[in-house]
Amino acid sequence: MNKVKSLIFIVFALGTASIAYSQNVPLDRLIEYLEIDTINPPGNETRGVVFFQRILEEAGIDYETAESAPGRGNIWARLEGGDEPALVLLHHIDVVPATLEYWDTDPLEAVIKDGMIYARGTSDTKSLGIMHLEAFLYLHRNNIQLNRDVIFVATADEEAGGFFGAGWLIENRPEIFEGVGYLLNEGGGATLMENDQIQLQIEVAQKRPYWLRLVATDVPGHGSAPRTTSATTRLIAALNRIQQNPFEPHITATVREMFARLAPNMPARWQPAMSDIDEAILDPEFLRVLQAERPSAHALLRNTCSITILSGSEKINVVSPEASAELDCRILPDQDSAEFLNGIRDRIADDQIEIEEIMLFSPAESSTDTDLYSLMTRVIEERYSSVNIVPSAMTGFTDSHFFRDLGIVSYGFDPVVFPDGVESNIHGNNERIPLESFNQGVQLTIDVVREFVEE
Repeated sequence: MNKVKSLIFIVFALGTASIAYSQNVPLDRLIEYLEIDTINPPGNETRGVVFFQRILEEAGIDYETAESAPGRGNIWARLEGGDEPALVLLHHIDVVPATLEYWDTDPLEAVIKDGMIYARGTSDTKSLGIMHLEAFLYLHRNNIQLNRDVIFVATADEEAGGFFGAGWLIENRPEIFEGVGYLLNEGGGATLMENDQIQLQIEVAQKRPYWLRLVATDVPGHGSAPRTTSATTRLIAALNRIQQNPFEPHITATVREMFARLAPNMPARWQPAMSDIDEAILDPEFLRVLQAERPSAHALLRNTCSITILSGSEKINVVSPEASAELDCRILPDQDSAEFLNGIRDRIADDQIEIEEIMLFSPAESSTDTDLYSLMTRVIEERYSSVNIVPSAMTGFTDSHFFRDLGIVSYGFDPVVFPDGVESNIHGNNERIPLESFNQGVQLTIDVVREFVEE
């Protein structure tokens, strides 16, 4: 059986008993949602809020909305239940820009072809938003007696840091999250492997961003008479020292378990190293090859910095008095930020270069030793005949870090299954998800949520 047929078989094997209406309904909603332009910048997430308002009103569910700035809309609705810690279903409305000329389809038109749905936001995170919505509506439609409150939340601005969305709501509408103990959000993912096993990752940890700006100063002058040093040459030398002196490898407990669980489904050449990553990182050649071939995996093994923005003179024959660079640094969740910054200073080794902090998040990690994680594991294993559930770490960040700061257990759970070798192209060209996997994801999301919150 080929992978596509296997995937379709798995979808229908799950059954449709818990959806009391046609699966075309969530698909139609997804198509409509994808074609609402919420590209950030500028966001215009209020357009998405209006979409959800209509659906919630038709269902007879009360909701609230708030704009953090003109057009930057957020919406939330609550189903009241018992006294157990509440569950939040969170996704973000905004999507990243897309360049039409590099797509095979219009990124703001939902196109179904070859069993895939193409549009900007299919994976990040409008499909997840519809899965959450369908689970929320299912509870209401079927009058499920709840052991806890369930809160549907759709926010602005995640793609730019969440400060007009989740972060703003926490600061300005803190009552929404009183009594909340658990949150499901983006992250993780699922793959149908060559051996017909589903490999499903649940995100429990993230590297935290520590964005820095380096500003070098020196004597300006005419480009025709170079000096021994300049702001630009100082900056280049410092950046080269950072690049040539990476931080030492460091394995967190989450990454150790993640790699060990992924190892059996890795290509044979990677299995020994992934099974014993603590030993593998002692080999510099392994680290070099891993970074070249699997940069995301390599980035989970150490603190990193990417040089992303450079600024210098605005005129070719002028030696500028100032040059700057911005670094996208990411540090592992158990690492001390002050110690990391000292390491950057040591590498710069130039007192005419100042370091400015742009952004730093606190550590973002949730334990797997919870009722929700245990239930998710049980439900997933009941639904699939062969599944490998992997608690995973991310090199990037999501809005979950805001809630982990509040002590809310947060998991990245996206059950859309991709055939092995097929990518979602999140943030890239031709972003897409498998159509049947979306239907299956709706079903599994309903089942997980229902079983966790039903009285």
